Amino acid sequence: MSSALDRAQYEALIEARVFEPDSLRSALAARTRRGVAGADGRLLILAADHTARGMLSASGDPLAVADRFTLLDRLVRSLAEPGVDGVLASADILEELAWLGALDGRLAIGTMNRGGVIGADWELDDRMTAYDADHVESCGLDGGKVLLRIDDTDPGVARTIEAVASVVTQLADRRLMCMVEPLPYLKEPSGRAALDPSDERLIKVVAIASGLGSSSGYTWLKIPGSDRMREVAGATSMPVLMLGGDPGADADRTFDRWADAMREPNVRGLVAGRALLYPHSEQPEVAVRRAAAIVHSSVQPGGPS
Repeated sequence: MSSALDRAQYEALIEARVFEPDSLRSALAARTRRGVAGADGRLLILAADHTARGMLSASGDPLAVADRFTLLDRLVRSLAEPGVDGVLASADILEELAWLGALDGRLAIGTMNRGGVIGADWELDDRMTAYDADHVESCGLDGGKVLLRIDDTDPGVARTIEAVASVVTQLADRRLMCMVEPLPYLKEPSGRAALDPSDERLIKVVAIASGLGSSSGYTWLKIPGSDRMREVAGATSMPVLMLGGDPGADADRTFDRWADAMREPNVRGLVAGRALLYPHSEQPEVAVRRAAAIVHSSVQPGGPS
């Protein structure tokens, strides 16, 4: 039977939001859960928290991710693939996926600080506007994710560092994963925030993120892939998951970089969204199977987990 989302299911979800609003959160809390590390200690997580801070573009289309039916359909289809371990998303998407029955046996990671709306003057002021630690726990999630973008000229970054350190401690106290995404950023002459491609600065922010909080036992890092992954991953002993971004037509380079990086002992997988859900020239299932074969060496494309 096809795992695709049909319009009748989607319209039933809309009706549930009106007449049975408690059913969304209840479905999330009641889903069948699994251990975070799984059998091989490697993870392929689908990232779907982009919309919560207004990031809607993919593969050259500025509104590709905006249509909720299409996004949910691609997520449902991809989560049904062997080797996919779970999803990272805001509460709206996690609840919708749980209500649709797509999260049984899959990890659910709640995004936390989505206040840095893309393109805004305050973009690097990444405030907590989604999950907090209490609700990560009470909603039955497996962990929370925080974004830590460091620009040396923006005083708002200090507040973000403080907030992220607090979340690391709160989740560790609850024995829940805290996925920290440290990224080096810079301000362009126009004032727009942009990712700094410097490997040296990436290594620096990895080191900073590793020292946050009162316990590091439940911290995983989410960082860009790099041609110098030995040095980048070598800056920490924490498990590292590589992010995907939007590779556009150059997906082969992204997949090759992921495969090379997986040779490092603490590089444990991927957290990828648009690269897998909105690939440039293929269906999401094809991209997801390719990623699963990289992350879980025993999983062959299209084969059992």
